[in-house]
Amino acid sequence: MARIRIPSTIVIIFVTVQTGFLLFMYARYSSFMPQSEEKPSQVHILILSSWRSGSSFVGQLFSQHPSVFYLMEPAWHVWVTMYQNSAKVLHMAVRDLVRSVFLCDMSVFDAYMPWKRNLSDLFQWAASRALCSAPACDSFQRTDITSELACKTLCGRYPFSKVEEACKTYSHVVIKEVRFFDLKVLYPLLTDPSLNLKIIHLVRDPRAVVKSREQSVKALARDNGIVLSTNGTKVEDSKYKVMQEVCRSHVQIYETAALKPPNFLKDRYLMVRFEDLVRDPLSEISEMYKFADLSLSPRLKSWVYNITHGQGPGKKKEAFKITSRDAVSVSQAWRNVLSFQKVKKIQEVCKGAINILGYQLVDSEKEQRDLTLDLVLPRQQNQFSWSSFNPKH
Repeated sequence: MARIRIPSTIVIIFVTVQTGFLLFMYARYSSFMPQSEEKPSQVHILILSSWRSGSSFVGQLFSQHPSVFYLMEPAWHVWVTMYQNSAKVLHMAVRDLVRSVFLCDMSVFDAYMPWKRNLSDLFQWAASRALCSAPACDSFQRTDITSELACKTLCGRYPFSKVEEACKTYSHVVIKEVRFFDLKVLYPLLTDPSLNLKIIHLVRDPRAVVKSREQSVKALARDNGIVLSTNGTKVEDSKYKVMQEVCRSHVQIYETAALKPPNFLKDRYLMVRFEDLVRDPLSEISEMYKFADLSLSPRLKSWVYNITHGQGPGKKKEAFKITSRDAVSVSQAWRNVLSFQKVKKIQEVCKGAINILGYQLVDSEKEQRDLTLDLVLPRQQNQFSWSSFNPKH
């Protein structure tokens, strides 16, 4: 049989043409790939915390930014509707709602508030500057610093459809939530290609949290029951069972993110202590903004200074309000208000969290009352960031 010999130059030319054709087809195909495979245009930030930890304050630090669409605890609607279930059972429903909000799909609220008509049907809607300014409400501009009272007076009757309309016009969507007790529940959101999710984990000295919770006993009773799985029975938590669960969750979240992190958490988790925030607000806020790809304007700097340099720790009726207070005084108030017996009990149920989050235990009432004794341990640079963990050390 005769063999055909093909010159090597022809082979090279053929392979080159074929390769060029394949590259052309790949480029052509790539241009038609679904948008979901591209990086989302919006940045999604979840402020993950617990009740009475300063999370409403941190939420406002983001809410007042003109590039941020912010909602405060939208999962409240899930818990109110299905209050006879446990927090663990409700985790998936809460996660699904949060995902929909991040994607500006507000139809998710149909299941929890089918009667919705106005902005005011949404829990704590007036805490969102984005719902108090255009396009949600015509009374304020995006660059304005808004107050809840003014917003409630002027914007409450705008239609609920404005929530979704406004959300789609912002580069950042930020949600503050206190109803997650396990970081692993959020893994599907962190690996979802339609989201660009980062987590700010806000913690506070458990002893200060208890002092603040005592100002809001009745308001927290239903949530306490859900945390403790009481089938709808309200609980006042006089034995600190809820605090024990809260402390356990903070330890779990921190250890999962900082000590045993999956690769997809890299550069997407930041721990913030409330005490560090109130001691050096501008530095801490700048760090959070950098993490979230935001910039701090002179107007926001001025507002932050005023809101953290008021007089006194605030009044009981202001427990859920963001008012101008002496923020450092707020963070230390528990040392003069709580009895040492209460402090000892809190330290017993939250010892692990107090230690791992960088707080100092007190062994006597004298130590507790001595305000020259700093109970907030120094934080090493990047101590609470994802990249701080080095398994070689």
